[in-house]
Amino acid sequence: MKANSNEKACVLIIDDEKFYIDVLVEILKEEYRVLISKDGQQGITRATNRENPPDLILLDIVMPNMDGYEVCKKLKENHLTSEIPIIFLTIKSEVDDEVKGFNLGAVDYITKPISPPIVKSRVSNHLALARSKKLLNEENLLLESRVRERTSEIRKTQDVAICCMASLAETRDSETGYHIQRTQHYIKILCEELQNHPDYRDYLTADNIDRIVRSAPLHDIGKVGIPDSILLKPGKLNEDEWNIMSTHAQLGFDALLNAEKDIGTTSFLGIAKEVALTHHEKWDGSGYPNGLKGDEIPVSGRLMALADVYDALVNKRVYKDAYKHQTAVKVINEGSGLHFDPVIVSAFLELEAEFKRILDNFSDN
Repeated sequence: MKANSNEKACVLIIDDEKFYIDVLVEILKEEYRVLISKDGQQGITRATNRENPPDLILLDIVMPNMDGYEVCKKLKENHLTSEIPIIFLTIKSEVDDEVKGFNLGAVDYITKPISPPIVKSRVSNHLALARSKKLLNEENLLLESRVRERTSEIRKTQDVAICCMASLAETRDSETGYHIQRTQHYIKILCEELQNHPDYRDYLTADNIDRIVRSAPLHDIGKVGIPDSILLKPGKLNEDEWNIMSTHAQLGFDALLNAEKDIGTTSFLGIAKEVALTHHEKWDGSGYPNGLKGDEIPVSGRLMALADVYDALVNKRVYKDAYKHQTAVKVINEGSGLHFDPVIVSAFLELEAEFKRILDNFSDN
């Protein structure tokens, strides 16, 4: 359709019979700009002219060299002409011929001999329909653009909130440093490695991977509720202190649950709660806070468990010196089937060089 609504629409006639061309031109010339092509190939050439494309095509079926069906097929296969409405001109009236034309993408038939009122009505109606379709497509594109912008704004708002909450926990815990960024990267490469594993492919969709990676910084948000005397103690915790420290998983879950009650549930918050609550559960059931075992532990919690432990091992903490990378790899491998999901450990072993690269790139030093 023409950008200027006052400009006449353009109709291309593709027909090898001069008589019918003259009749159609006479019928249409007052209301439309009319182009003429006397064979199929010439019609295709004119239709694909970027500077002067037709708004509608009247296409004869019976023509030498290339019939109307073949012309229609080629036009519908070309992105420049695929949306142009095509009305067949034919002396044929068999149902099979009409079905074939509609299957190829034609919008209507006009039978010969030609009736001027029918031609005017069909052309006018299909041009109006095409204009409406174009406007609807433009409105849909505009709406999609606005939805994308709004979605991006929401995502940025979520990321800011995540960053603020994670930073709050970080200010309480001097051991954190780049822990948040590293664990996000660890989890991302683990997810990508496991994406095609038969046990994980159904769950690790692109959307779920994104949610797990983005929620990972909230795994220790519950530490804001742990007293400094315990959180920052430079030695081993006694039993009472350990019992208090281990409540941070439940505290984080409860904080996110309260947020969910205030703003409504989302798939992102659902995974964030899983990560906060279950990243200290162990594959053999000896973890906390609920002693979950095996597949009872959400995938997000299993991934976070390995990423969190690896990073704790290879970085200095108030209660320990940093382990060498290979020592940490040995510890995690020994924890396969005990602390960690064996499948995730296998993925980790395949990726250990990448883990080391991430550790070096986001070094606390």
